[in-house]
Amino acid sequence: MRITKEKKQENYERIIATASELFRERGFDGVGVAELMERAGLTHGGFYNHFRSKEELIAESTENGLSETLRRYAGHDVLAVMELYLAREHRDGRGQGCTAAALSSDAARQPEETKAVFAAGIDNLVRALEGGIAGRHASGVGGRAQAITILAQAVGAIVLSRACPDDSPLADELLDACRADCRDAIENRTRET
Repeated sequence: MRITKEKKQENYERIIATASELFRERGFDGVGVAELMERAGLTHGGFYNHFRSKEELIAESTENGLSETLRRYAGHDVLAVMELYLAREHRDGRGQGCTAAALSSDAARQPEETKAVFAAGIDNLVRALEGGIAGRHASGVGGRAQAITILAQAVGAIVLSRACPDDSPLADELLDACRADCRDAIENRTRET
């Protein structure tokens, strides 16, 4: 039985969304194709109607996840983004959280195609932060180096906080300290000129 183009697209989007969430929860190697397809409500064989390999799915779901992060914070002031990003809710919501925080270490061991997707997605996050900082700056100029530093600090804080037991005071302290430091860096940048 053939399916319509619309149904095929709907199935593709369901697979990507399911993969993106599962990969963020358990890493690329922690999810098999059969489990993924079952979770998406589709047959294992249907996977190959959409993807040549798991690696292709990893690259496409990574691109989706990184774009999702941009959409989530679009329209928010950069300080509000830091408050939302460096929050316990984000840290605890692994499957719905930032792909960069969840999968950067896994991506380092992936093929160049996946690394290229990560690089493009991270660059988009940097540019969004840079634009947010510029929007708070009187001259409208943001600093790329500052945006890179803030992103690296925020992602690192989520990664380190997740590595601690959830009820560990250090887990929250990491988020609190980095949130305050990122806020200060953004506010001081806007005051300098």
